[in-house]
Amino acid sequence: MIANALIVTIAILLAFAFWLMGELKFLIPYRFILYRQYGGVILAGIATVFTNVFAAVYAIQRKFFLKDTGRKLSHIDKQVVAGHSPVPPPTTEETP
Repeated sequence: MIANALIVTIAILLAFAFWLMGELKFLIPYRFILYRQYGGVILAGIATVFTNVFAAVYAIQRKFFLKDTGRKLSHIDKQVVAGHSPVPPPTTEETP
């Protein structure tokens, strides 16, 4: 799920970067000055936006793509307890 969120985040940020490059064409003559003076601030801003978009995409994926997980896992748990699974059932005894 993390890999999917990372791919979607990168796609969103690439689309945003291409749109932004089209809008900020008037800054091309000043790019070296901007990179030298504000490169760290620009990089920190990009990292912050990346983190926030990644967290939002991850939360949305968890909300919409993990709907029936509890029902599916309870079915597997019933199989394990009944002994119809290669996984051994949980024991309630404590071993010293």
